[in-house]
Parts: sequence; C-alpha cells; structure tokens
Amino acid sequence: MPDTHEVTNQVPPLTGHDVADDPALLESLHREGAGWAEPELRELGRLAGTEQAQEWGRLANENPPVLRTHDRYGHRVDEVEFHPHWHDLMRVAVGHGLHATPWQQDRAGAHVARAAKTYVWMQVESGHVCPISMTYAAVPALRHNPELAGKYEELLAATEYDYGLREPSTKRGLIAGMSMTEKQGGSDVRANTTTARPAADGSYVITGHKWFTSAPMSDMFLTLAQAPGGLSCFVLPRVLPDGTRNRLRLQRLKNKLGNRSNASAELEYDGAVGWLVGEEGRGVRTIIDMVNNTRLDCAVGAAAGMHFGVTQAVHHATHRQAFGKNLVDQPLMANVLADLAIEAEAATTVGLRLAGATDRANAGDEQEELFRRLGLAVTKYWVCKRAPAHAAEALECLGGNGYVEESGMPRLYREAPLASIWEGSGNVAALDSLRAMAKQPETIEAYFAEVDLAAGADARLDDATARLRKELSNLDDIEYRARRLVETFALVLQGSLLVRHGNKAVADAFCASRFGGDWGVAFGTLPSGVDTGSIIDRARVRR
Repeated sequence: MPDTHEVTNQVPPLTGHDVADDPALLESLHREGAGWAEPELRELGRLAGTEQAQEWGRLANENPPVLRTHDRYGHRVDEVEFHPHWHDLMRVAVGHGLHATPWQQDRAGAHVARAAKTYVWMQVESGHVCPISMTYAAVPALRHNPELAGKYEELLAATEYDYGLREPSTKRGLIAGMSMTEKQGGSDVRANTTTARPAADGSYVITGHKWFTSAPMSDMFLTLAQAPGGLSCFVLPRVLPDGTRNRLRLQRLKNKLGNRSNASAELEYDGAVGWLVGEEGRGVRTIIDMVNNTRLDCAVGAAAGMHFGVTQAVHHATHRQAFGKNLVDQPLMANVLADLAIEAEAATTVGLRLAGATDRANAGDEQEELFRRLGLAVTKYWVCKRAPAHAAEALECLGGNGYVEESGMPRLYREAPLASIWEGSGNVAALDSLRAMAKQPETIEAYFAEVDLAAGADARLDDATARLRKELSNLDDIEYRARRLVETFALVLQGSLLVRHGNKAVADAFCASRFGGDWGVAFGTLPSGVDTGSIIDRARVRR
C-alpha cells in the first residue's frame, strides 16, 4: 500500500517568537512616553510566543468554568471551578501589572505601558483579561469613596494573584468584578429594579437579580441599585468583614459564543450587604469612570485581535504555496494581507494614543481629558465594529485550515464581536459620542486640535477633515446619521495619527483607500500602486 500520509506544503507552528515585536506597538509605546517599559514588554512578549503559553490559552478555552451551587451536603457554596491554566494566565497578568497597578505608579506612561502589555498578553487568551480589565477600571470609581479606596486600592493594584474565598483585607491581592445589567434594561441601566435599603450601620441591604455579572469569582463587585435617593453605585464583597459569606447567589453561568474561559453569571442579591460609592442618585456618574476605562480596553483588545489575525495570516501565506508561488507573492493575496495590516496598525496606533491621553488626563491635563472623552467614544465604536470582519478575512486567508479549531482562528472569530457589545453596543457607543459633543462642545474642539496637527500633510486627509466639519454643521436627523458620522470621526483620527507618526506606506495606503474613495467594501480592495510588500513586512513575525 502506498504511503498517502507524507505531509508537504503545511505551515510550521507560529511559536518561539516575541509577540511584542510589533512595529506599530513599539513605536507607539515610545511616542506615548512609556519606552521605559520595553524590556518588560519584550519579556512578556517572549512568554506569549511560547508553545506553553499558547497551550494554556487553548486548554482554558476547551475546558470552560463550571458552576457549583451546593456542596455534597447541600450547603450553598456558589463557587465556579476553572481549569488550572486559567489561574496560570491570571497569575502572569497580575504579576506583570495588567490590572490596577498603574493607579499606584507615579510615573509618566504607566497607563500606556499597561495597555501595551495587555495588548500583548491578550493574544494568548482574551477571556481572562475580562476580570483583569475590570480590576483596572474599578479603582477610579472606588475613589468616590475615599475610605473604601484607602482600604482596597493597594490590594487591587498588588502584583500577587491570591485566588480564593476570603475576607478581602486578609488577602495579598484582589480582583474586582462588575454587576450592572438586568433583564429588563440591558444597556439602559436606569431601568434597574435592584433595591438598596439603608442599614443602621451605614451599609445597605441590596436585593435584586443581575442578568450579567462578569467574573463572579471576583473578591468584590461594583453594582448599581435603586437607593432612596435614586440610582446609586455600591461595592459588594463576596466575604463580609466578619468572615461570613455575603448573600450573593449564583443562578447559572451564561453559555456564550466566545470568551468561554471566563465565567459570566446571573446573580441574585438576596439581602446582600453593600457600601455606597459616591452619592445617592449619582450611580451612573460614579460608574462612568469604570465604563470609560473598560472601553479603552475594548479598543486595545480589538486591536490585539486584529494583530493576532494578520500575523497568523501573513505567517500562513509566507509558508504555503499555491499555483507555483508562495501565497504571499500572489498579487491578490498581497492586497488582502496589506489591507488587514493597515487596519490593524491604525487600530493599534489610536489605541495607544488614547492610553497616552489617559495618562496625561490623570495627571491633570484638561485638554487631554476632553480629547479622550470624544476620541475614546468614536474609537470604541469603530475599532470594535471592525474586529469581526477583520477576523473573518484573516481566517479565510488560511482557507479550510483556518476553519479548524487547531488553528486558533475560530476562537479569534468567536471572540471578535464581544468588544463591540461590551460596555455598550454599536448604537450605544455612537449615541454616546453624540452625547459627549452635545454636553461638552469643547470635546469637539479638542478633537480637531489633535487632528489639525496633521493638516497639510496629506490632501486626502485634509479633504476628509473638511467634509467632517461640514457634516457636523448639519444637525438634521443627526441621531439617524450617528453611525456614519462617528465612523468618519474615527477614521479621520486614525488617518491623522498615521500621517503624523506611522509608516509612510501604511499612511499613504490608508488615506488612498479610506479617504480617497479608491476602496471596495471587502478587505483586499486597495488601489493600485500601494506598497503592499513594505506593509506586509511590518506584520511578519521574526524569529
């Protein structure tokens, strides 16, 4: 019998490389004031490129968490069991300060460094970054209650992952979750029906059902409930100061499209005890700090997914032959790969720019805070909206091999829609952009001050900026047109950053396609004359 199993024309595994060796990422890291973090970023990147780390991510996803509501004797336990490699992933993330560490660092670029490290480590496995992101975002919200912040902030920023059910102040490090959404409200959190009744000792008794509670094994949760003074924000620990369990009852875990390594639960507050964060009736205002920081992670995470997808596609095309050539040398494939690389670089560049704005805004720069408010809203809408289409096209570059689980591309594809849903779906993000412009017109001024730094450098970008100003001057049916308007805001911002700071070939191709009108609907429709070779080379993994 002839040997029919000789393996040829298959692509070698993409392991043993530095995931942080990404030109757009490293250029942005230095430009935004965090070049000092490159050694640690590289260390994390090398770990992310190992076969071991990739195996952690695979097994954490193939063995999703399991809910245990009761022990063998019938006692209520409300525990979630995770695969051991989930904890390995969490240990690395916490150990490298991907959670709340920047809030305790008095160093310029701390939030940029943290965003860059999150971008790199997320490419191993993105589900565990959900509790990491919420722990990062919890700190500015918690600061609305200085006493609670003084008690917990240092532990939230600690670089030791201390898993287990214990009273928070006795642990070496803490993880925070978020519990906002209810069945009847969804993104409309003001429709919440959970109640908070004041107790004599200054705490509140909280009763209600939460439809989505992210990371239910966290040590504490920020939640919204209706207090006598209106919708308010509270912090609820899983274990109370006296060592008893808080009355948080896990009803079931969600069976999700993606993000499968991470537990998301329906949770019942059965007379749970919580403490007020901020003022009664100011719950949305209090929680918005947390929302804005998780939105930054949505944009950075979507950019990370794009980079992972395009590097996998370029690696495959470099080693796979068809019709007598390597795929990467086929003109049409080069068009597709370059288009994917352009999209990924634009997303990475704007994500790190917004992380830089976060650093400077927290240092007291009001102009940067105004820019961040609108820039983050429009970027969250657009970059996260692009991620699913980008993942689908990158997967298709691998053909049938990409449709098979072992490639890792199906996991990327399932994960891609989450960033656009989390912290407000597309319509919510678009309308929030309009709200920012209406309530704070100075955000528009800050946005154009940033964009105008590129004025005169590219005529196509200048024309797009002029069209945007004209579009903004027409308020007729603006809510109906919100998506198109916000898309243009996001593209002009990306284009201005690439023209000022990006690779010349990437910037030229971006402006020619996104602004010049010489671009189709699908990826791979760049105009003739684009330097696809230079663009693709920036996305190529070097080992």
